Amino acid sequence: MSSVINPLAVLMPGFVGHTLPDWLERRLKDGLGGVCLFGANVESPAQLRALTDAIHAANPRAIVAIDEEGGDVSRLYQAVGSPFPGNAVLGRLDDAAVTEAVAARVGAELAAVGVDLTLAPDVDVNADPRNPVIGVRSFGADPALVARHTAAWVAGVQRKGVSACAKHFPGHGDTAQDSHHALPVVDADSETLHARDLPPFVAAIEAGTATVMTSHLMVPALDAELPATFSRPILQGLLRAGLGFDGVVVTDALDMAGASAGRGIPAAAVLALAGGSDLLCLGSVNPDEEIGEITAAIAAAVEDGALDADRLTDAAARCARLGDAHASRRAAAARVDAPGIVGAGAVRATFDVSREARAALAEDRPRAWLRLDPAANMAVGNSPWGPFAAGVAPAASLGPDGDPAAFAAAVPDGALAIVVGKDNHRHPWALAAIDAVRERGATVVVDMGWPGDRAADVATYGASRLVGDALLELIGR
Repeated sequence: MSSVINPLAVLMPGFVGHTLPDWLERRLKDGLGGVCLFGANVESPAQLRALTDAIHAANPRAIVAIDEEGGDVSRLYQAVGSPFPGNAVLGRLDDAAVTEAVAARVGAELAAVGVDLTLAPDVDVNADPRNPVIGVRSFGADPALVARHTAAWVAGVQRKGVSACAKHFPGHGDTAQDSHHALPVVDADSETLHARDLPPFVAAIEAGTATVMTSHLMVPALDAELPATFSRPILQGLLRAGLGFDGVVVTDALDMAGASAGRGIPAAAVLALAGGSDLLCLGSVNPDEEIGEITAAIAAAVEDGALDADRLTDAAARCARLGDAHASRRAAAARVDAPGIVGAGAVRATFDVSREARAALAEDRPRAWLRLDPAANMAVGNSPWGPFAAGVAPAASLGPDGDPAAFAAAVPDGALAIVVGKDNHRHPWALAAIDAVRERGATVVVDMGWPGDRAADVATYGASRLVGDALLELIGR
């Protein structure tokens, strides 16, 4: 294999800790393409800046990425809950200038701590309300609305010198499965995909997005054999030749079941490169030994012809160009804008509140907050959410194995029960608990996820700390 081709140049692993490990520093000095940071890598802005400085000192063109969507998925604020509204709330506000301003604030904060690439915005059209992993991460269910807010978000964050990443191509909105745990299938025909799922990606490309992220899902209308992350027809045919995208194609994390189940990360890495991916996000915990296995698999694939050497060279060159662009603009770090772009009052105005809920909330009676605790999806992670991030202590909490009767019994006589959950309609145990509380007395049910056709008197379309503040303004303590 030619010495010019360095498999490390296309890899972006994750690691555990707040400081740069020695092994990762060595890999960076040897040409590692990037590092992906997660909530477990963030302790404070000062610590994060010291970490990114250490990464860039080891390799100035290394791409430091983070999953900061400005809402429920927030790595900067995972420990305390996000002060940003989130995409679904922005879609309901439907003011592109506000969306751009929020994204610019996100970009300014990321630039200040030395992050180069945010793995955002999520531009999926949330066509299936049962979607377990997209939901409120989407701007909405209307392609035109999602497209205009996609363009605004890309423009805002990139104005601050941080690259955007439109995800998850060619669209993860029409599925009831989570690709962290399975390989979803989108059964829509090609005409539907082009009309519904692709407009936001077209908007992102026209807005100049630096990167696009692949999705680990099957789209038989486009490729009946391989998931999108591995698909030449989808990545090199549709995305490159069809839509004209010339930036960096980033994979979703290859440790997800939709990519590596049954084949392992090294084999997934080879398939992703062969399909047209450039920068391989490996996951959140990728030890040195695993990096060695992945580079060896890529080198062997080039050697035996399973991976074209020119494809690897092209991917490495695209990553290097992006890394060089970041290095050239880090010297002029963006100033963090003043807070207050979107206040709790503006967020509250986007809530869907039933007439019955407004009447109940107008009554002068004490509130009894009850919390439904579905397992957080892997994209969101464990993070304070909603009014509980803002300091509300629930009278009772309930998970999948809890007792609905005991949950309902925690409501004092004469109090108005405020039952707060996320995606209530997807969880039979949550529906049973809601029924038990309603039988006891006056109840307002709040869904802070993507609401279905029942179990939501108040729908907030997000659960960030800011949205929780807005809910408190509506309901009171």
